[in-house]
Amino acid sequence: MPGTVAAPRGGILCDLHHRYETVRESLSRIDKAAQEMGLPNISARLIEQNGTSDRRGPEVQYLEIFAVSIATHDMLIAEGAKPLAIVGQSIGELWALAAAGHLSVEDAARLAVARSQVLTRQSWGGKMLAVGVDGRRAASLAELINHPHLVLACENAPRQSVISGPEALIEHVERVADALGWPSLRLDVPHPTHTPAMAQAARDLRASAPRVPYGAGRWRVCSPWLGRDVGDDDPVDLVAGALTSRVRMLHTIRELHAAGADAFIECGEWPVVTKFVEASIPGVRCVVPLSESDPVGAVRALVAESPGGGPFQPRLAAASSNGHGPVVPVSGPQPSGPAAALPVTADPPVRAAASVVSAAPVVPVSYVAPVASPSVAPVPSPAPAVPVAVAAPAPPAASVAVAPAAVAPVSAAPAPASADPAAPSSAGADYDTVLAELRTLYGDFLGYPPDLLGEDDGLEAELGVESLKQVALLGMVSDRYGLPGLRANSSLLTVGTLRRIAEAVVGARAGAAG
Repeated sequence: MPGTVAAPRGGILCDLHHRYETVRESLSRIDKAAQEMGLPNISARLIEQNGTSDRRGPEVQYLEIFAVSIATHDMLIAEGAKPLAIVGQSIGELWALAAAGHLSVEDAARLAVARSQVLTRQSWGGKMLAVGVDGRRAASLAELINHPHLVLACENAPRQSVISGPEALIEHVERVADALGWPSLRLDVPHPTHTPAMAQAARDLRASAPRVPYGAGRWRVCSPWLGRDVGDDDPVDLVAGALTSRVRMLHTIRELHAAGADAFIECGEWPVVTKFVEASIPGVRCVVPLSESDPVGAVRALVAESPGGGPFQPRLAAASSNGHGPVVPVSGPQPSGPAAALPVTADPPVRAAASVVSAAPVVPVSYVAPVASPSVAPVPSPAPAVPVAVAAPAPPAASVAVAPAAVAPVSAAPAPASADPAAPSSAGADYDTVLAELRTLYGDFLGYPPDLLGEDDGLEAELGVESLKQVALLGMVSDRYGLPGLRANSSLLTVGTLRRIAEAVVGARAGAAG
């Protein structure tokens, strides 16, 4: 299940709310807990088909991510999926405990808010940085600066790690990573965590959070920070302990696969944790129901492959309907070359949840949580993007891309669509010209035929281009057209399409000319 990821889209749970009584009950319980804590209604925006985004503070963002994760889990169980294990990314471990029945939905919501409040009170000036290298090298980079609060926070995939620390030191880490040619991306999370700097917040949470009843639960819950299954562990202690601990998602994914998990289902809106899975275990099946045009149909098809509730059988190269492998999609082998693209979450993201399906007698499904968690961020490389699941939800999931070298300045004459993608184009280029140039640039970088890149195709949702790789590409676009402001336009990453990027280029150049 996802950790800290971006706020879900409005209306994302409309169909599930209409179909399943268990979903309606879970959302009602979250709304009840939110009302008791003086927070606005959580489910209304997620059910209404208005498509708006209403950011109302970190507590609401966390509860919305929780609502999406638990509703997806309810749908999976209602359709006959039998989890082998449930895994949460960062704060997503709390969603996993609720999904497994270790504690109530209401108590999970209350504990999530209590966690957010102690982090807000501490108001630590830190940042989280996704780096497109393995954990060993990321840890060495942090140790080079030698500050107790600058540490390797998350090991998400073979080539994606997250470093957490004071903002000023993170800036140093970025410069060193850039000099080494390591792709990096700052994570936009409300509360940077997984560092010893959070010790005070952890103490405050243990002292102030309401103690809640908990039990054995119905499903197995794997904890990426504990490095073991959750047993008779107090949820408050679990959440507090995670604030200062490293999240080892890579190790958890590999251990589950070794134990028989052959399919992973993400309980979030976008593939975050599943991108980590695909990068860590080439050929594994991953499914993200909510990113499919027919979420329920995708789950039913998955369950139908296992007659009598038996195991999901491994299937290689099983592409999802949206082209980027939802809950049980299959990814190809990870590309060689510089850091591969991996999803990044901040809280170790408050992002999405993933399910793992094994070859056991039941349909094994593990849920991994990514949304805005620091540990879930995609790290792209110059090679073709490799989906990596996670939320961490999280962002988006984001991908890490290698920062390209500066390109030649903008020339006076427009370059033909077949020209070198690094070549500058005309300062007066119109939309069609810019779109053609972008198709060539993105196609060459990603290894796709330009004519297959639709102007309205979601770069991450439909083409599987991880966030960090998008960062690298946006940097190339910025350099190509002499528009440094494009690098700061985060909306071009979260909901990026070639149409939006082309329109941004044309608009920015028109404004500069004016």
